[in-house]
Amino acid sequence: MASALLSVRGVSKSFGGLAAVRDVSFELPAGTLGALIGPNGAGKTTLFALVSGFLRPDAGAIAFDGADIAGVPPHLNARRGMTRTFQIVQPFAAQTVRENIAVGAHLHCAARREALAQADAVARRVGLAPQLDQPAGELTVAGRKRLELARALATRPRLLLLDEVLAGLNPQEVGEMVPVLRDIAAGGVTVLMIEHVMQAVMHLAQHVWVLAQGRLIASGTPGEVTRDPQVIEAYLGHGTARRLAA
Repeated sequence: MASALLSVRGVSKSFGGLAAVRDVSFELPAGTLGALIGPNGAGKTTLFALVSGFLRPDAGAIAFDGADIAGVPPHLNARRGMTRTFQIVQPFAAQTVRENIAVGAHLHCAARREALAQADAVARRVGLAPQLDQPAGELTVAGRKRLELARALATRPRLLLLDEVLAGLNPQEVGEMVPVLRDIAAGGVTVLMIEHVMQAVMHLAQHVWVLAQGRLIASGTPGEVTRDPQVIEAYLGHGTARRLAA
């Protein structure tokens, strides 16, 4: 069993009187492609924000590669090797695809020529090579999703947090993205993804954690969690698991 690259222990976060994340604990082993799923409003993106440093937890501990990172700013976590994407993609619209990707590359590349060369290499990995000279504002939704992924990859992450990278894509586009994500994980990047596209989760994830109302209610393989009565109830409503069993 690989050692845990990411460890979350008893993490909680409230906003006013609303508990968005409640006493969540899990470990993501190095080399794993894991998925965090759950209904809308379950606390998934809040948990991502806590892990990546955009929010500070009210309680609990977060460790990345053995180091305590709870409340550490995102740019310092990025230098450690943790990068996240965002569900709402906001590229620098007037800049080219190459220039957008180079922004991520500049985390480790001081020279512009080196950053642009790395941008070209990353673009090939995610299928954006034909659009390198195109303004980012002209990309389709699928192209923007690939660009968001490319900008994150350009930072050379060891842990990549993907927030609904498949949201808004049609079935064909999802099918084209699945092998891209699989290749990233096969290349040595540990991945944790928030995802609602269950077809992709079933094909990609080695382990799945399920959040509902801020609590972790199930974990296991994709097949195990989709058969879990608590998960069925969380997605489809009270009494559904009993009715399906009957």
